[in-house]
Amino acid sequence: MDFKNSKMSKKVDFLASIKSLNAEELQARIKEDELRLKKVSFAHSISPLENPQSIRLLRRDIARVKTALRKKELGF
Repeated sequence: MDFKNSKMSKKVDFLASIKSLNAEELQARIKEDELRLKKVSFAHSISPLENPQSIRLLRRDIARVKTALRKKELGF
C-alpha cells in the first residue's frame, strides 16, 4: 500500500508542477522530454536499461504535459 501511495504522490506532485507552467514552458518541456525519450530508447536498444519501465513512465509524462497544454489552449 505504501508503494501505491508514493506512486500517487509523485503523480500529484508532477501534475501540480505542470499546472504552474505557461504554454511556452509546457512546449519546451514537451520537446525536452521527447528528446530524452529518444535518447533513452536508443540506449535501451543498444544495451538493456536497468529499469525499462522508465520508458513507459516518460511516455506517460509526455502525454500528461501535452494534455495540460491542450487544456490551457482550450481555456479549461
